Amino acid sequence: MKKILVANRAEIALRVMRTARKMGITTVAVFSAADRNAPHVRFADEAVCLGPPPSNQSYLLGDKIIQAAKKNGADAIHPGYGFLSENAAFAEVVEQAGLIFIGPKSRSIEIMGNKLAAKAAVKKFGIPMVPGTDEPIADLAKAKTIAKEIGFPILIKAAAGGGGKGMRIVEKEEDLNEQMERAISEAETAFGDGSVFLEKYISSPKHIEIQVLADSHGNILHLFERECSVQRRHQKVIEEAPSAILTPEIRAAMGADAIKVAAACDYEGAGTVEFLVDEKLNYYFLEMNTRLQVEHPVTEMITGIDLVEQQIAIARGESLPFRQKDLTVNGHAVELRVYAEDPFNDFLPNAGRLKRYRPPSGKGIRLDDGYEEGMDIPIFYDPMISKLVTHGNSREDATQKMLRAIENYEIEGVATTLPFGKFVFEHTAFFSGKFDTHFVQNHFTNEAIEKEQKEESAVAAALALKLFLKEKRRLKVPEVGGSNWPTRQE
Repeated sequence: MKKILVANRAEIALRVMRTARKMGITTVAVFSAADRNAPHVRFADEAVCLGPPPSNQSYLLGDKIIQAAKKNGADAIHPGYGFLSENAAFAEVVEQAGLIFIGPKSRSIEIMGNKLAAKAAVKKFGIPMVPGTDEPIADLAKAKTIAKEIGFPILIKAAAGGGGKGMRIVEKEEDLNEQMERAISEAETAFGDGSVFLEKYISSPKHIEIQVLADSHGNILHLFERECSVQRRHQKVIEEAPSAILTPEIRAAMGADAIKVAAACDYEGAGTVEFLVDEKLNYYFLEMNTRLQVEHPVTEMITGIDLVEQQIAIARGESLPFRQKDLTVNGHAVELRVYAEDPFNDFLPNAGRLKRYRPPSGKGIRLDDGYEEGMDIPIFYDPMISKLVTHGNSREDATQKMLRAIENYEIEGVATTLPFGKFVFEHTAFFSGKFDTHFVQNHFTNEAIEKEQKEESAVAAALALKLFLKEKRRLKVPEVGGSNWPTRQE
């Protein structure tokens, strides 16, 4: 493998290219007209324009991407995450074109891409699962019967989806009809598949995922867990590794079950097995993401393993160079996804120009970004600007480094999630580790932020007054009598 086409943009494209260059592999970037001058385009050895800014006219054009790979002599395609990364049909076409898809086989993506198929695949391994249906359901009468058996509240979920789309919480029976119709409609719009199923709604869960690596020689390992419970609109915003609440025994059990899930679909490459964990630390299989995760840097920071390098090596047919007994947790890492979103306005996207962009740096700080000062945040794509990651000897150490990094991160021109990150990392609920996926709705309100800002202003004002009075006393000029020098006469 001497040349890789990276079928993505912004920070993840750059992140993949940096590892490829380290491995002596040249890269081909693809870009839309909106990204013509983006850093990932300049960093690559070659670049190909796919088309206009909308993703369905550029980054989602699988045939055009394969054509660009073949024309430029690429051996393989790395999909990053998002766009075509979990598209089984695209992975299959890449394979049929004689190229290497740096990720799992298309069959594995297909199985785990459908939540019901995934549940069926892992059921025989005895892995705990949330009570619910094993097949799609559309009949309201049948849905009501099943919901009563499961017990309200229940969760309606799209079989083919993720990211909170096609998902509805139903607290009582009389709301079931309306919520079923909404979930089916949203699933059809988002995924082209209106299939939904029912699950028992776990009211206060933590979202914890296990990173796995699997090669083509039968070796499957887990690289411990990531805590991903701080979310907005069912999408992660803050992650950390390891979790603050798992015992060594539960960590080992979840890791072993994650390996079983990977084996259930004959997995190869880097993947993530996601679990819900209740207040009693019972865990339930949720789904498997058959790609590199956005939050993979925290795992890299605590293990010292470059996951992209392992993806490429596995795709080349190499065996994993380490075994489970070789892996240990080193310190603690936290990550903040810095979005161009306004946290004071329901996290709505806030596209615009980066009038000032000065990222932080220093020991224990990692920044994965794809923008520079003066660039525009396009309206066509996910508004993530960067991933800010810090690593320390302890959770407190990593958190304090994160707070200092947030303070030193200068962004002007767009609203960002930096103030939200500061709020979370200073909050007592986060500090205790006793928080769940409802952190935002339970703790983050405009009133809470305004109160915090007023308290900070009051402290700053009091400190400034104290320093002023101290300096005034120190520098006060003593009063003296008249001078003995004669006065000049005019």
